[in-house]
Amino acid sequence: MKENNAGNNVTGITQASGHRLHITIVSETFPPEINGVANTLRYLCLGLMRRGHRVTIIRPRQGDESKGEFLETGECLFSQEYVVTGLPIPGYSDLRFGVARPGYLASIWKRQRPDAIYVATQGPLGVAAVSAARRVGVPVSSGFHTNFHAYSRYYGASFLEKLICAYGRWFHNRTALTLVPTRKIARTTADMGIHPTSVWSRGVDCGRFTPQKRDQALRQQWGLQPSDRAILYVGRLAPEKNLRMAVSCFERIRGLHPNARFILVGDGPMRKRLAERHPDYVFAGNRRGEDLARHYASGDIFLFPSKTDTFGNVVTEAMASGLAVVAFDDAAASEHIRHGDNGMKAHLLDDESFVDHALRLADQPTLMSRIRAQARLDALELDWAAQIDQFEQVILTQPHRTHYNAIKQQGISLL
Repeated sequence: MKENNAGNNVTGITQASGHRLHITIVSETFPPEINGVANTLRYLCLGLMRRGHRVTIIRPRQGDESKGEFLETGECLFSQEYVVTGLPIPGYSDLRFGVARPGYLASIWKRQRPDAIYVATQGPLGVAAVSAARRVGVPVSSGFHTNFHAYSRYYGASFLEKLICAYGRWFHNRTALTLVPTRKIARTTADMGIHPTSVWSRGVDCGRFTPQKRDQALRQQWGLQPSDRAILYVGRLAPEKNLRMAVSCFERIRGLHPNARFILVGDGPMRKRLAERHPDYVFAGNRRGEDLARHYASGDIFLFPSKTDTFGNVVTEAMASGLAVVAFDDAAASEHIRHGDNGMKAHLLDDESFVDHALRLADQPTLMSRIRAQARLDALELDWAAQIDQFEQVILTQPHRTHYNAIKQQGISLL
């Protein structure tokens, strides 16, 4: 267990009542890991700490991380941290799931009772946390951050999809409330039988991600001239991200624009195979902080081919960086992209339209420039502060499970 005394010295904004709250966040992934859940939790924890709340983190030990609290530019993410045993996830050896006894977690919460517990992941650590919270009577909410049931289709295990859905329904319905990132996911979880839910979206850091960080020297390293097109992908290099679609799309673009380059930022199980098949692609690896922002801003067209993401923070980060995003009408794109105005989006089942939209942007620099400018303007409205405010309200006014059962009998929807 680690304790960060910096959390006790925060003098930032608290709730209107002035009451500093103790919020425990349980997650099987956390910074400095690079993925959407860890990124979301980083901004959530920063926001809560700045408001003067006490934030306790419970997470598994990661295999390649340094011990102790994660600090970035002097900012603290938590007041206290408990690190439990971590074991590698099959097929994702660089990520781990946590193992802890409910009794151990319950003993922590009996000694230092939190005002609320938020369980961000539904692995073994999440299950133990929900059981422990119910045992000690602390309000517990969960987050639907990952479409695990959809992942099975990309790993030759589609026969497990119904079983994974049933597990997700069992897990989330043991919590008082499940937070989902979009209205579409709210409908999806309702269809799965998960109730009640509340939409909690995501913000974007427009101070970090900005077109002003465009780097001509970096573009030259990529082999580009000023008028050449940099086609960018940022994310995990894994089957569930639909990278075959991105590769196919880029090859169509290059057929018309031979000087275009494909820049892939990220790492994952597909990197080696992609690099062997496409040695001319630029594999930038994992990037963080200002370096990541520089890579975003130095691109032109951003491809987001995923059909499994619940949100996709990279979409709003690309918009904030002034890129022309091409995505399917799902996740963040369904909420924030207006086709032909601040980005391009295709129906989930229409791969050809996805490619056509990317080709249109590559062929029409005036259209691309207009969309890039509007994307930046719209991203400026996506403030993390507003999302932290909403999280506070939702997590602390959640209905207890017993209350929910009574409400459901009256036919009142909390969706």
